[in-house]
Amino acid sequence: MDIKTFAKELWLFGVKQAYACVFGGFLLALMLITKFWYPLEALHRYDFIFLAAIGFQILLLVFRLETLRECVVILVFHIVATIMELFKTSDAIGAWVYPEDYVFGIANVPLFTGFMYSAVGSYIARVWRIFEFEYSYYPPKSLTLVLVTLVYINFFSHHYIWDMRWVLLAFTFFLFYRTAIYYKINSTHRSMPILLGWFLVALFIWFAENIATYANIWIYPNQSGEWQMVPLAKLSSWFLLMLLSFVLVASINRIKIRRRNEAI
Repeated sequence: MDIKTFAKELWLFGVKQAYACVFGGFLLALMLITKFWYPLEALHRYDFIFLAAIGFQILLLVFRLETLRECVVILVFHIVATIMELFKTSDAIGAWVYPEDYVFGIANVPLFTGFMYSAVGSYIARVWRIFEFEYSYYPPKSLTLVLVTLVYINFFSHHYIWDMRWVLLAFTFFLFYRTAIYYKINSTHRSMPILLGWFLVALFIWFAENIATYANIWIYPNQSGEWQMVPLAKLSSWFLLMLLSFVLVASINRIKIRRRNEAI
């Protein structure tokens, strides 16, 4: 590949990624802007973010920037995430808290929180379509569903019994160490190991988490006095959550297997 082709593909890759991240980017921008400037006294900031997220989703559908299937993915993630949030923020667990007031919420959880997880599902659904994903050596769907079911259970159970995340990460490596993902930037598919791709996504989610906690969207116990960066150890949690998101999207998408001798 010559320099000109590389530069063109790098630019297109960035543009397509930005397009795939449009919902998550909107939420992060909203969080930062309202941290420094929020003039509405009659509406809590959390409630404004919730209503704005719904409005943005409607706009995406109206202008056909998002498909109905992607909207269904967002709804599923919203439900799954809210259940986990209710558990994690309960008085018995207290993994993190939402420090501001709200009306639209359940127990300790403002309803906009589900959209933060949905942004991950939305990104995966959109990037799958935009880059026309193909795979080699993709494991059986049944095994991947077993894996993510155990991942989801571990998000709850590790508060009471042994944390299985390293076993689950090892199982993930065993299932996917040969799997490559092929993504079409312009006219040609490029490839990378799927585990590397997932790690990079988890890393960017960790960056987004730091922005969100800085914007006082939620805070961890060690941030109650003053803000500090989220430990890198959280990457393992985000990697597993991203894996859960990916497999849920894969369960409703056709997985196109690439022929071994097909040129890249």
